Amino acid sequence: MTMPRTRADVDAGAGDRLALAVLVQYRMATTEQMHLITAPRVRIEQTRRRLAKLRAEGLVDRITLPQAGRTRVWFATGYGARVAAEWPELRGRRPPRLVSDPVAARLRVSHTLTVTETGLQFLLDARRRGELCRPLDFLPEVHHSIGGGEAVIPDALLYYQRGGRGGGGGSMLRAFLEVDRATMGPERLAAKLRAFARLHHYTPTPVGRRHTVEAVEEEWRRHYPLFPRLLFILDGTGPAGIDNRLRALHAADVDPAVASFLREVTVLAAPMTDLLQHGPAAAVWRPVRDPERRIGWME
Repeated sequence: MTMPRTRADVDAGAGDRLALAVLVQYRMATTEQMHLITAPRVRIEQTRRRLAKLRAEGLVDRITLPQAGRTRVWFATGYGARVAAEWPELRGRRPPRLVSDPVAARLRVSHTLTVTETGLQFLLDARRRGELCRPLDFLPEVHHSIGGGEAVIPDALLYYQRGGRGGGGGSMLRAFLEVDRATMGPERLAAKLRAFARLHHYTPTPVGRRHTVEAVEEEWRRHYPLFPRLLFILDGTGPAGIDNRLRALHAADVDPAVASFLREVTVLAAPMTDLLQHGPAAAVWRPVRDPERRIGWME
């Protein structure tokens, strides 16, 4: 005789599903990050057991970092990604670049975990403020075509519902996030700003109408009612390195397309250390057009 499913079974299944979906979408997370993202109200031992169970089922795998504490980093296997691909919460997305084996995970772990930590900080901040930002509202590597086979792929796209969880009277905020770990020079960082300016102005040529003059909307308007604000998170360097990067971003407005972009879109930068210490909602963000100011990212 088949035993009826209990509420505990259903809750466990929902928790397993969320854990796998987060790893497919975020690509990598430590045990502690997974715990805070998916199940902060239970003991971390329960998260460890869930991840071990998913690993035994072949849905996820892990690497162990050699640093003190031997941190475990989890990622979805190819099988796990295929299982989750047709779930409604993940359907319709271009799949992120899969980290499907321990070698690939080890080579990409530093930047990917920093991106995951950035998303976690926005998630925790929303919980503290009684606002709405769910685990799957943080989408790494969303593909945006700018024609000619080129694309702009921000480190992440964030959806954030400001004004409470009841669904009334709030406003939906969207932001592109770019995490810079000082592994490239300031000029390369400024080049990212120019790429987003190209995305802002890009209008596709209608198929079969290359010689017809007609009004065509920018490509981004198919996806967003307003162009998302652009947030640079600066990590891996001290105050002097932060200032150098801010100056490079600020100097990019000599390009007329960038100057136009900065007039129309909020572009901010903040040190990762400030986000960790004060939270993303604090006045730790510096407008690229006026880097001496300090404001909150939602202003």
